[in-house]
Amino acid sequence: MDKKLLALLVCPVSHAALEYDKEAQELVCTASGLAYPIRDGLPVMLEEEARSLTPEERLEKKGH
Repeated sequence: MDKKLLALLVCPVSHAALEYDKEAQELVCTASGLAYPIRDGLPVMLEEEARSLTPEERLEKKGH
């Protein structure tokens, strides 16, 4: 994920910054508790396409 692009993107729900999870190919927002998929190199920034983070993932990402 291009760092310049990541710096421009925010969560469409909370408007908070996103973290890139390379292994899962997702952009993660701990503020909203959502993870947006990256498909074919393109982030899918739609709430209905995002998955909810588990409580454990939220704690892990906040402490990261």
